[in-house]
Amino acid sequence: MGRRNHYHVYVIELSKDVLYEGKFKRCNPGYIMGKPCVYVGMTGLDPDVRFDKHKAGIQANRYAREFGLRLLPDLYEAYNPMSYDEACNKEVELGIDLRSAGFGVWQG
Repeated sequence: MGRRNHYHVYVIELSKDVLYEGKFKRCNPGYIMGKPCVYVGMTGLDPDVRFDKHKAGIQANRYAREFGLRLLPDLYEAYNPMSYDEACNKEVELGIDLRSAGFGVWQG
């Protein structure tokens, strides 16, 4: 019997200031002005705890640390919790889905 499903995908809303970052802009050529910019990640922690760690600079993504505003649970809560493999796959799928909807997306 494997470990219980305790992995989560999560989405952090990023400040629009991230659009001034050349690398972020280059990775989002289909960004539609006015749509949210987000960071999509996965974790074995509660998403609230993981967000706090990003903001504190602990195993943090630079965009999540510098531009992270808040979690957007409406975009991910329905999927959690899940197995590690499911979370890895869902993180990629969710990023692709949001990017195709015109969001600016950065993935962990």
